[in-house]
Order: sequence, then structure tokens, then C-alpha cells
Amino acid sequence: MERLINIDRRFIFLLVAMAVTIPLLAKFNLPVRATKDVESIYYKIDSLPKNSHILIAFDYDPASKEELQPMADALLHHCYRKDIKVVGMTLNPGGTGLAVSAIESIGKEYGKTKGTDFVFLGYKTGVELVMINMGENIFSAFPEDFHGNATIDLPVLNGIDSLEDFDYVVDLASGSSIEAWIAFGKEKYGFDLGAGCTAVIGPDMYPFLQSKQLNGLMSGLRGAAEYEILIDRESTAVAGMSPQSVVHVLVVLFVLFGNTMYFMSKRKR
Repeated sequence: MERLINIDRRFIFLLVAMAVTIPLLAKFNLPVRATKDVESIYYKIDSLPKNSHILIAFDYDPASKEELQPMADALLHHCYRKDIKVVGMTLNPGGTGLAVSAIESIGKEYGKTKGTDFVFLGYKTGVELVMINMGENIFSAFPEDFHGNATIDLPVLNGIDSLEDFDYVVDLASGSSIEAWIAFGKEKYGFDLGAGCTAVIGPDMYPFLQSKQLNGLMSGLRGAAEYEILIDRESTAVAGMSPQSVVHVLVVLFVLFGNTMYFMSKRKR
């Protein structure tokens, strides 16, 4: 009993490492079923006609990449398949490299042309002020794109003067930018807004779903995996669900084991 109570923590670390490694090596995928909140984003984009415009805000940094980058990739694949014009931007300086790489590399897979089918506007500081400026005139907010091209000359932005001209806006966030997009974007300019966030932030976003201020939400790695299932392109998120689920089960077993040992030791005393 004493040995079980004072188990070497390195043994626990080893079990966790095995719980992560074995599912990855075995390459088995647990069934993932899309929830209504994720489906709402999928069906909104899927219903958009060819040459519609979607704004994707990559408001996260490398620390949240494992959860949010799969969402971004899945969204981009869906948009490019549907021949939707993609306009990217970020309010987080750490998201610049991740965003431009995803937009351009996935665009090339579908034969899309920079400036005609997609554009990355880059990073601007100010958050709320940037949103208000974009709501008034997008060319004033971003006179040049990330590569220094004059935005007013880009074919991809034909028909877009401000935020209210976008057919859909999605914010992928690791911080509080979703609330800002709601208050200073959607409520002011009336566009439809979807969001993706880390699992930690997810519960705080559900009131916005209930109030219809968000039309859909992807939360954490599971949200990304659900979207991959919907677009029929299983990738890193679906693959990551197996080790994540196994580790969650292992943690629950650790908690049950620890409490059982604790109460048994108290009885003996």
C-alpha cells in the first residue's frame, strides 16, 4: 500500500509518454462526430456562391498553433475548393508567418493566384481601432498587403470596400479578439461571424452562440478534427484526437487510483 501511495512520478511520466506515442505509432483514429456549432460554420461556407469573399483573422501565435492551425488549414481547403476569395489578416504579430504560409501554400495546391484569388493583408496593431477603420474603408486600414502591393489594385478585393461587404468573417483566436470582433465588427457592421478558439477559451464563447452573435464555433483540437471530417480531409487534428483522448482517460484513471489509495490508507489508520 505504501509503495502504491508513494509511486515514483517518473513512472507516471512514462505512462503519459506511452499514451501519446503508441496511438501515434499505431495510427488508429477514434470516431469523431461533428457538432452543430462546427457544422454551422461548414454549412455557411458551403452555401456561399462562387467568388464570394471571406475574411479570416489569424489572431493567434505559435504557442496555440497545435489547436488553431488545423482549423485554419481546414477552412482554407474548404474555401479554395468552393472558389471563394480568401482575405487574410492578423491582429496578433505572432500569427503573421503562420497565416501567410498557410494561405499561400494551400492556395498553390488548388492553383490559386496571389492577389486574384487570395491575399494576406498582414498585421496591424490596435485591434478595435483596426476593426473600426476596416469598417469604414478597408483600403485605408490596409493600403498595402503583406508583400507591399497596393490593395486598391488587387482583383481579389473587387467589390470590397469595408467589413460589411464580406460574405463571412471567421476569427481564429488564442486571446480575447473574438469579443472585439463581436462588439466592434459584427454588431456595428452586421456581417456573419464564426470563430475558432483554443479549448480553454471555448466555454466562454457559448453565450455568444446562444445570443446568435456567433453563428458557429470550433473549440480546440476537437473542433478542428470535426471540421476535417466535414470537408472529408482527415489530417493533423483527427490524428491528434487519439493520443489526446487516451491521455484524458489515463488522467481520469490516475485521479480514481489516487483517491482510492487515499481512502484505503485512511481506513487502515
